[in-house]
Amino acid sequence: MSNATKQKILIVDDEPDILELIEYNLKKEGYQVFLARNGQEAVAEAKRSLPDLIVLDIMMPKMDGIEACRIMRTMPEFKNTFMVFLTARSEEYSEIAGFNVGADDYIAKPIKPRALVSRINAILRRNAPAEDVTENKLEIGDLVIDREAYLVYKRGVKIVLAKKEFELLYLLASKPGKVYTREVILKNIWEDSVVVTNRTIDVHIRKLREKLGDDVVATVKGVGYKFDG
Repeated sequence: MSNATKQKILIVDDEPDILELIEYNLKKEGYQVFLARNGQEAVAEAKRSLPDLIVLDIMMPKMDGIEACRIMRTMPEFKNTFMVFLTARSEEYSEIAGFNVGADDYIAKPIKPRALVSRINAILRRNAPAEDVTENKLEIGDLVIDREAYLVYKRGVKIVLAKKEFELLYLLASKPGKVYTREVILKNIWEDSVVVTNRTIDVHIRKLREKLGDDVVATVKGVGYKFDG
């Protein structure tokens, strides 16, 4: 039995075959599984079961997945709940819309059960976002990020970062693999400064790659950035 036992997952899709397929594979992995057939049911069931992760189809009757995610992200009880969308390969615009309303990830259709379970296991592991986390320090792979001292070490060598570069790195590294949209980055790092543009983010990302390596921060086309470590 997986150590994922007892973690709760809500699956939301209007196709019974997909619900049954996902439910079967996640229960076999040891998760508690709850089901909903549209966005309205999803919001109601999520309030009742308080899942750790919600898998949402996008196109559904009554209320689509995007709207359901947007509504739940306004509720305090779902601030830290993982939200994952199911998307067809032709729905790149939907992926962008999903990230903009607070999605953590997406899984492409057609669904491959083993890949789905592997992805969900990985997403839920983000609850422990780094290999070693103290209140002010992250240790991820060969990087040590000391928030209190505003210092970064790579393989024991000190790397000097500007203040905003450091804050951007710390934000991304606090949840490895999570995609941060440009809007979220701007709000967290630069707050409401009117002089900051998307170009500002790009420049800071480029500087982080120059100092720490190209593979540390990955670009998610049309959406934003994530820490790959």
